[in-house]
Amino acid sequence: MEETLEFADLLRLMDERSAAFRAAVAAAPSLDVRVPTCPEWTLFDLVQHLGEGRRKWAAIVAAGPADAPPEMSAQAAPREREALLAWFAASTEELLAALREAGPDRGCWTWWGDSQSPQTAGAVARHQLQQVAVHTYDAQVAVGAPQPLPHEVALDGVDEFLTTCVATTIAWPHEPAVIDYHVTEGRSWRLWFSADGARTARLPTSVAGEDPEGAYVSARGTAHELVMFCYGRIPMDSLRLDGDRRVFDQLIAWEPEE
Repeated sequence: MEETLEFADLLRLMDERSAAFRAAVAAAPSLDVRVPTCPEWTLFDLVQHLGEGRRKWAAIVAAGPADAPPEMSAQAAPREREALLAWFAASTEELLAALREAGPDRGCWTWWGDSQSPQTAGAVARHQLQQVAVHTYDAQVAVGAPQPLPHEVALDGVDEFLTTCVATTIAWPHEPAVIDYHVTEGRSWRLWFSADGARTARLPTSVAGEDPEGAYVSARGTAHELVMFCYGRIPMDSLRLDGDRRVFDQLIAWEPEE
């Protein structure tokens, strides 16, 4: 079964996606362009959000193991485009430098303590790659030039989302359910939902779609499509669905932290 991306690859791809993000912002006619996939935001808001996130997570990683994130004051993002892009580039490098210094196995605070992802700098790098990748897509949509996520980013993105953002020990409030995700590139995952929470595992290719346990519902699409569905960028009907789609409606509406 395929492994997740190596730490060095996560950092390389984060740097590449950050460059693609800056290129999309640089191509926009104005920083006041609305972002259709983040309807409350302009392009400036998107850059500010992502840049502040780089700095916040850099401080979290640098702080090491902790029960809470460190307190920090936000630095105002400049309004002029060239200065804004330089500020964002510096934010990205701040996070990359903190991750390089920490290495993949060093512990740190994360909000996903009850998930299947570890509370380590490596897991932060993995999640932050997806954050910049999805927001790069948002920026590209805003300027009318959307591009699918790079193949390796999208494949890792499905696994990262399921283990970090879905898996939890918080009880599933509905009848037990099983959901399968299949990407056309040849990987599959299964999610189990019960009073014990939600857990996920990658399915061996030999049993995907043929497991006698079966799933209540399955979704199939490219890895890019599945990542975009997971992050709410495309509707459920953009995927091929088989089975009881009401389970997906329950999953989309579920707020386990509440």
